[in-house]
Amino acid sequence: MDTADLPPQDPSDNPNDGVSDESSPETDLTLSPVPPENHPQDFQHSPENNSPENASPPPQTEAPVSDSLDDSSEPIPEDPLDEPPQNPIDPAEPGPTEPGPPARKRRRRKKFFTELNGNPSVAKNRRADLAKEVDIEALIAISVGFPVDSLTEEEIEANVVPTIGGVEQSNYIVVRNHILARWRSNVSVWLTQEHARESIRSEHKGLVDAAYYFLLEHGYINFGLAPAIKEAKLKSFNGVVRGIVVIVGAGLAGLVAARQLVFLGFKVVVLEGRARPGGRVRTKKMKGDDTEAAADLGGSVLTGINGNPLGVLARQLGLPLHKVRDICPLYLPDGEAVNSDIDSKVEVSFNKLLDRVCKLRHSMIEEVKAVDVSLGTALEAFRRVYNVAEDSQERMLLDWHLANLEYANATLMSNLSMAYWDQDDPYEMGGDHCFIPGGNETFVRALAEDLPIFYERTVESIRYGSDGVLVYAGGQEFRGDMVLCTVPLGVLKKGSIEFVPELPQGKRDAIQRLGFGLLNKVAILFPYNFWGGDIDTFGHLTEDPSMRGEFFLFYSYSSVSGGPLLVALVAGEAAIKFELMSPVESVRRVLDILRGIFNPKGIAVPDPIQALCTRWGKDNYSYGSYSYVAIGSSGDDYDILAESVGDGRVFFAGEATNKQYPATMHGAFLSGMREAANMLRVAKRRFHKPNDVSEEGDDLDKFFDTPDLTFGSLSVLFDPRSSDLDSHSLFRVKLGGDKLEYSSSSCLRLYGLISRKQAIELSEVDGDEKRMSMLNKDFGVKLVGIKGLYTSGESLVPHIRLARSHLNEGNLV
Repeated sequence: MDTADLPPQDPSDNPNDGVSDESSPETDLTLSPVPPENHPQDFQHSPENNSPENASPPPQTEAPVSDSLDDSSEPIPEDPLDEPPQNPIDPAEPGPTEPGPPARKRRRRKKFFTELNGNPSVAKNRRADLAKEVDIEALIAISVGFPVDSLTEEEIEANVVPTIGGVEQSNYIVVRNHILARWRSNVSVWLTQEHARESIRSEHKGLVDAAYYFLLEHGYINFGLAPAIKEAKLKSFNGVVRGIVVIVGAGLAGLVAARQLVFLGFKVVVLEGRARPGGRVRTKKMKGDDTEAAADLGGSVLTGINGNPLGVLARQLGLPLHKVRDICPLYLPDGEAVNSDIDSKVEVSFNKLLDRVCKLRHSMIEEVKAVDVSLGTALEAFRRVYNVAEDSQERMLLDWHLANLEYANATLMSNLSMAYWDQDDPYEMGGDHCFIPGGNETFVRALAEDLPIFYERTVESIRYGSDGVLVYAGGQEFRGDMVLCTVPLGVLKKGSIEFVPELPQGKRDAIQRLGFGLLNKVAILFPYNFWGGDIDTFGHLTEDPSMRGEFFLFYSYSSVSGGPLLVALVAGEAAIKFELMSPVESVRRVLDILRGIFNPKGIAVPDPIQALCTRWGKDNYSYGSYSYVAIGSSGDDYDILAESVGDGRVFFAGEATNKQYPATMHGAFLSGMREAANMLRVAKRRFHKPNDVSEEGDDLDKFFDTPDLTFGSLSVLFDPRSSDLDSHSLFRVKLGGDKLEYSSSSCLRLYGLISRKQAIELSEVDGDEKRMSMLNKDFGVKLVGIKGLYTSGESLVPHIRLARSHLNEGNLV
């Protein structure tokens, strides 16, 4: 493993034991506590709302599809864009299944007019086929996250139709769904605007253009790692330079955003504190004795393949996905298998407890003044009321299910909000949960290729104002027009990055309210597979409720890692205690459990070749694993974290900014695409905005050329109406220097209000660093951009401008 990732070695650690303690580990960015039940491969039979029977019908309007002789809305085999999707589960097939029409023989509609005009029954059948195809395309759009009969907020902001509601909006939705489905039928080819128009009637050209550019700019089509698409993403599609973006963090969100921003016309630079890309997605090669395997120490499971952008990436790279099978035998502490009847009984009781809590919280939410409580407290109360799991074995089984829930949320039951802990459930992607052969770093390496990434650049400060942003990292300064912060929520909670001006109070409150939990892993490479190849998971029960999450679930990676690899999960309170335990002791306890299960069966458990233990809580670049809804928090806090600040200067992405898909790899991916689109929107607005407030700032800055007082990087303008020491003064600080490695043409200017006396005291202090500290700590002054200045200093600015203007006029006489 990389020496840069090793923590100080524990005296008990013996390198000859083949046990490593990963101080730069990753998290399972998934909400998949156990293999999903019955997620059939066929999209039309996916669970919940993904079936035609359960989905709301699409708008009943005439589908704006071409009535030409040779084209229809049905894919045409001869067109390479219309090849049918491939099978993701069968390793013999090159790629995963995407939602799409059922397999059937297709043919060109050569006699379309003849059929319609000459035979009414044929015309009726054709309309029925068309309606069915529109339904299927609507289901594909639903799987990607679009509502069935309305526009998204992003579409409304993009003005895709001039009037909300009505026939034009309905037609737009059908066109948008058709374009989306058409690209999804072959994700390895760039879908051009001309191709998008081919099967749509010419009178709907405007809708086609609006839908095409919306889907393109927001990353719903033409994204990913296919050679044709990857090449196109590294050059601007229209040659327009939009500005410079500094991206903090080279995880999935940062990498995806970087590629999309380059395509949208921005220059980007990515700053990464680690010596590698990927963030909380890391695959570690384990090897020895001619045996090797790839272990996902962080994000590992693709939670639902339908609509999942990572499924698209796998398909483009020709990676066969491995479905996580839903067989999960459980074993008692003594190694005996759990009785299946008791297992089923407790599982049913557990689900009923959750249902009762769900009903309770609905009534609580209706009460405006209702106080949130922990999910653990509510479940325990109902357990006692209904006498659930009273004997020891049933209680251990219930604890196992609770540990599973703690794994899904990366925290203790006592920390979870009863009201909102599962607020993202309605958005869960359908389809199988899958592993990627060779690990998820396959995606990371491909996404990071050819991007300007500066490694081992830990960001200490982000300063922003009307002129742009200035990012301090690793002793260097990076200047740009905007910054995208993709660091984990744990880093924001820790306050590792200084924001100047300080982040708005609402965002700081949301950062504190949301939870950021912990999950750890022990990955062990064995000389051979002794547990069998017919299962992907098995579980272990414990007698101590406080340690119920310790090695409670084992994942078998033999079928996808390249070698006999087992990964043991540590969740809940056990995950916290785990980080205080030596790696050698941790591996020994895992082996004791495995030998207790398999030795009585006559199966010898060999000594491991190599083992790795994660330590996500001690990782300085994450301080945990993934987000959860804590008591007093809600899904709204994810949205608050996603909001930009500084009038479109500072943006945020990452799984903890995605309300629909938090704690997932695809959630991080989609957030990067989202913010790239937001930055484009702001850049367009800023470019076209007349009489921008920055122009007023430029006017004001002329007066700072002849300040009343200047020292270092600070300049001061006194209140012309008073010479009193307590009167207000306006100051400006110019940030920037010779160390700018990636800069725009202007420096960064921030402003603030202090008294005349404080200005004089500042002038007597040596060094800008001490002055800035004095401003912040002693005077409690908050630096603001020009827009903030016109709020806090609005009464002073006009008087300074008036007095200075008269002074300049007098000098001209």
